[in-house]
Amino acid sequence: MNWLDYGVIVLFLLVMVGIGFYSKNTVKTAEDFYIGGGKIPWWLSGISHHVTGYSGVVFVGYAGIAYALGTAIYFWWAVNIALAVSVGAVVLAPRWPRLRHALGIQSPTEYLRMRYSTAAQVIVAISGIFSKLLDVGAKWASIGILVTGFTGLPLWIGILSSAIVALFYMSVGGLIADLWTDFAQWVVQTLAGLILFFGTMTYISTHLGMNLFQAFQALPQGHITVFDQTQGQGSALWTLFYFVTVFLSYNGGTWSLATRFISVKDAREAKRSAFLSAALYLVWPLIVFTPMWLGPLTVPGLTQGEASNTLYATISMMFLPHGMIGLSLAAMYANTLSMCTSDCNTISAVLTRDIIPIFKQDVLKEEKKELFYARLTTILFMAVTVVIGLLNERFGGVTGLILSWFSALLGPTAVPLLLGLFPMFRHCDGKAAIGATLAGFAVFVLTKAGLVVIPADFGTIAPTIVTFAVFYGVGLYNQYVAKKAVPKEIEELMARLGQD
Repeated sequence: MNWLDYGVIVLFLLVMVGIGFYSKNTVKTAEDFYIGGGKIPWWLSGISHHVTGYSGVVFVGYAGIAYALGTAIYFWWAVNIALAVSVGAVVLAPRWPRLRHALGIQSPTEYLRMRYSTAAQVIVAISGIFSKLLDVGAKWASIGILVTGFTGLPLWIGILSSAIVALFYMSVGGLIADLWTDFAQWVVQTLAGLILFFGTMTYISTHLGMNLFQAFQALPQGHITVFDQTQGQGSALWTLFYFVTVFLSYNGGTWSLATRFISVKDAREAKRSAFLSAALYLVWPLIVFTPMWLGPLTVPGLTQGEASNTLYATISMMFLPHGMIGLSLAAMYANTLSMCTSDCNTISAVLTRDIIPIFKQDVLKEEKKELFYARLTTILFMAVTVVIGLLNERFGGVTGLILSWFSALLGPTAVPLLLGLFPMFRHCDGKAAIGATLAGFAVFVLTKAGLVVIPADFGTIAPTIVTFAVFYGVGLYNQYVAKKAVPKEIEELMARLGQD
């Protein structure tokens, strides 16, 4: 990289900070800070939902998988997400703005106090915060790895520089700043991705004498496949299990993605937002992954681990002119900043509206005090995730944090959160939510400690299955054995969530 590349990166980061300070004028209350006053346009919500689902992990851990194993990653990751969000657009996304209208919520877990109990709300919220610490930490680590690959600078410089920029615009501008920076990042990401795609095609044509179809035919055997058979990750069974994970995650189990639906005007807008995001997931990864899939031809001889750390930086510097190399790294910054800041904003909402009021009951009674705690919790949560990012190797690296830790820990918090929105599970009470969450976490701990041995395909989904079994099992007991009546306010809520 030369001065022009560094200049592009600095300009990009300054624009992100500028958007944050510009958005400050629209933030008058905590409602503005967390959900944009419930007035976010569906197209902006949809683009943000899509961009928030990406991070530097795609260009680090997933780049190594694409290089070493081929096209299976498109089907188990991108197609899975597109299908999951499409289904969610019909059954789940519309319920989030209805929930806001019914209860005035600003955080996804806020309704759990009314739906289950205060204890259930706190346990689910704290459990979810713990899992997001690991997830966001992995995202910071991925940008650090990318910066090292592009510039040779130490890992910690990439992590701290991106976190400081994110801290400025997120703590000042809240969700509005997050959404508009998402849009700006989407533009940068699209431009950089298309340039790299066509740069790769030009290289393949001029240096190897192949067109795109011939290049894919020249890849190592087994690289063109729907399901990978060489390891558990990417097999047909693993892909099916992973669909369950992404369905829960992208429809609200990942709280920042639920916020994208909560913040739009109504159910119709939420549905349109979800379908837009799904369409982008179906199309855009084909552009993003093609240079990685063709990596064995353009940068032969790498192991999967080496490709994770160096591939994207290498092909960017091979195929892009100076200035565009900086733009490519800026796009990686864009992806990571989007996901991390979205999570920090939503976790702040959970802490400020769900956890802190238990100990300081006056927090929600004064707008200025609530806004102060909103910004304070954003800063504190971000600081802890940065520390985890710096220590990512102790958790199995970036891919290990995402696929082994966060994916396994998602279900125990997502099941009671999402299924609590459906009439079918109205008999599942606070005991069901608490017991299910704790049971799911217990399975995760036992497997990680080696006290319970589970096949690789089943390991990630096992906590979710146990969580669902306990949650629904207690509900069935309440309904048919104990014959407990469902509280009137729960029945009324279920009716309101089912219609506009």
